[in-house]
Amino acid sequence: MNRDSFRNRKNGFETMDGGQADSPGKKKSPGRMIVLILAAFVLVILLFNSAYEIKEQEQAVLITLGRPQAVTEPGLHFKIPLIQQVRKVNTTIQGFSIGYNTGSNETNEDESLMITSDFNFIDVDFYVEYRYSDPVKALFASRNPLEILKNISQSCIRTVIGSYPVDDVLTTGKNEIQAAIREMILQRLEDHDIGVQLVNITIQDSEPPTVEVMEAFKAVETAKQGKETALNNANKYRNEQLPSAQARADGIIKDAEAQKTERINEATAQVARFNAMYAEYIKNPAITKQRMFYETMEDVLPDLKILIESGNGSVQTFYPLESFTGTSDDADSSSQQDPSGNDFDLQQEP
Repeated sequence: MNRDSFRNRKNGFETMDGGQADSPGKKKSPGRMIVLILAAFVLVILLFNSAYEIKEQEQAVLITLGRPQAVTEPGLHFKIPLIQQVRKVNTTIQGFSIGYNTGSNETNEDESLMITSDFNFIDVDFYVEYRYSDPVKALFASRNPLEILKNISQSCIRTVIGSYPVDDVLTTGKNEIQAAIREMILQRLEDHDIGVQLVNITIQDSEPPTVEVMEAFKAVETAKQGKETALNNANKYRNEQLPSAQARADGIIKDAEAQKTERINEATAQVARFNAMYAEYIKNPAITKQRMFYETMEDVLPDLKILIESGNGSVQTFYPLESFTGTSDDADSSSQQDPSGNDFDLQQEP
């Protein structure tokens, strides 16, 4: 062994080709550095992966070896890396349309075309608002809770629309229809229990499917408005005429009551007078009869027409009798005076 070989063996390892290998201390130093860098990198990744943040409008589901747990408090939270996983759920109010495309506003006839109780076709568009009420059930109770909600909504919409006539769907029954659909959807969501809550459902638009039908419905609506106008005018005229008619009726009733009272009082007076006369008649029948005869003659004779026939066939008419009693103030030019001095009218009749 020469001196160079001995020096090489003393300072290091001898290679197969007689060269010199690196010393053990120099070989381990770069590998250790790489391991330390990798360990630090993995540690940083694990540290960053062990923390998560929940925002104000979010809820999270912490999954530990397949077991979910809801985390509802907002803020910074920690988890065990590689063992626990986190899935977040947006709890704000969201929505989707039924019957039209929200972006392009185009009608989807497969969803909007429905039939009413009076067998009319109609296009109705709805907008459904919802929120996730239970994040664990929303993620694990079903594969696609939104699709279930949409199918339930379409089923309830068609059921309710099919129980109303087309006039109610187009005009006056929208609020009632919305309330009925909402109650039905809430009931079915409660039965399915998929962690989704219905906030509201509204009718965006309702119209007949064709232009001709639309024009016909417009004509019907115009006729209804004309009917309402006529009814309002009739009610207005009735309200104007009723007070005056009632006043006239009250006047007639008061006049009738007055006449009734007057007739009753007059009849009562006549009864009292007759009773008094009868009492006097009982006392002196002959005198009472004579007096009654004279009073009757006084009432009858002034209007009595008297015909006096002479022996030669001529007829003399004397009227009125006031000419005999002297109560007439004016005498006619043809008046004559009898021997007693009374005026009378003399007419000769053949």
